[in-house]
Amino acid sequence: MSTEHSVVIGAGMAGLLTAAVIGATGRAVTVLEQDQDQDQGQGQDQDQGQGQGPGKGQVQGVPMPRGGVPQGRQPHVLLHQGLSAIEELLPGLRGELIAAGGVPLDTGDLAWLGERGWAPFGTPAFELVSASRPLVEYLVRRRVAELPGVELRDGARVRGLSRTANGTGPGTGTAAGGRWLVECFDASPVGADLVVDASGRSSRLPDWLGPLGIEQPATTVVDAGFGYAGRVYAAPPDHLGHVAGIVMLPVPGAPAGGVALPVEGGRWLVAAVGAENHRPPRDPAGFDAFLSGLRDPALADFTRRAHALGDITVHRRTHNVRRRYDRLPHWPDGLLVMGDALCAFNPVYGQGITVAATQALLLRQALATGTRPGWERRLIRRLHRAADLPWAIATGEDLRHIGDDAPVSALDTLFGRWSGEVDRLAAHGNLRAQRALDRVYHLVGSPAGLLHPALLAAAVRGRLLGLPAPAPRPPLATSR
Repeated sequence: MSTEHSVVIGAGMAGLLTAAVIGATGRAVTVLEQDQDQDQGQGQDQDQGQGQGPGKGQVQGVPMPRGGVPQGRQPHVLLHQGLSAIEELLPGLRGELIAAGGVPLDTGDLAWLGERGWAPFGTPAFELVSASRPLVEYLVRRRVAELPGVELRDGARVRGLSRTANGTGPGTGTAAGGRWLVECFDASPVGADLVVDASGRSSRLPDWLGPLGIEQPATTVVDAGFGYAGRVYAAPPDHLGHVAGIVMLPVPGAPAGGVALPVEGGRWLVAAVGAENHRPPRDPAGFDAFLSGLRDPALADFTRRAHALGDITVHRRTHNVRRRYDRLPHWPDGLLVMGDALCAFNPVYGQGITVAATQALLLRQALATGTRPGWERRLIRRLHRAADLPWAIATGEDLRHIGDDAPVSALDTLFGRWSGEVDRLAAHGNLRAQRALDRVYHLVGSPAGLLHPALLAAAVRGRLLGLPAPAPRPPLATSR
């Protein structure tokens, strides 16, 4: 095993996948997590259901949400690219998810209501495994903890960074030379050759770098004021007949939507989402009224026929934030930033875990090709590039909700109009258009796919001759 030691700050998905990559190289790695007792469930909302999960760390078979993931009780979509990347990092995890109760589904079987109507239904598209965030994190954490040389240390609150003098003396107060010291509250400092900040959107790394002489990174925040309210329901996986789940997007002019997805334990996670004055309430009557006021009654019909479990939980921290460490003139050796600590997205688009997994693959490539001087700075740039497309998707949609005051370039406006045209083709049954949109949404293709000549021809033909009839409403079961 290598004598090098790494420290990862944060045991969320970005931190765990980063530790998996580093641990697989033979380096010793310590993961510092401020939450306590990550392997032991501490109770759960009453009647949350009987699950089929893996045992330890669960209550009634269902892993508990981490305190550091306030959105952990809300539905999560692990995009196809994210599922593929995690399977590459931790082979066999897909099978473990399904064995633990995760529900495999095809996105072509989702009832998907977009801005211009229902997406085509019933044709194969991209595979997903629908599971709760706590279950996904529990299984990933268990796999990472089994790696030689990996230590998961809970209850470790980091208060700052410093460096030793050439690896031997006390902290110098600068970022040059020596080993890193990760300073913790109520614990001795942890020395490291490599420190990775994966502490999420609340990262305090900019504050920690200031005393080391490193300037604050330029930070961009886009906040459309979205809020969530979620509830767990008991219902069989075929509660909707042949429909695998429901996604109703909030769109300009109708900034309220929701989602219903099956998860482990015979449960469904239902979330209502809205922007600003349209955010869903916490009380059951208000929650039901919110669903009844959506563009389509599908979600309200679903909840009326299912059995509610536990209380309604809310989540309000949905702003997009990007810290441009790649633009700093100086970057210290032995320091990286991953996941939401680098670039965080509005969770409504389901991109966070997928981007973290993609960045972990980039880290693996960098470690495999050799760590020449300055490799950290070069990798930071690649990690930012991996966030470019999801950032454009998330902020582009959110800026449409913000309104006329949103700063949008002429090129972005033009591309947005064309994307809307492709969406219109899809809503009228054009499968090529739908799959092109799917590939971008699931981060397996580039926006260039939206410019296929066949789509250009279909748009022109539609403008001249008219479009076919809109795609029909999916065959949602209405009674049981």
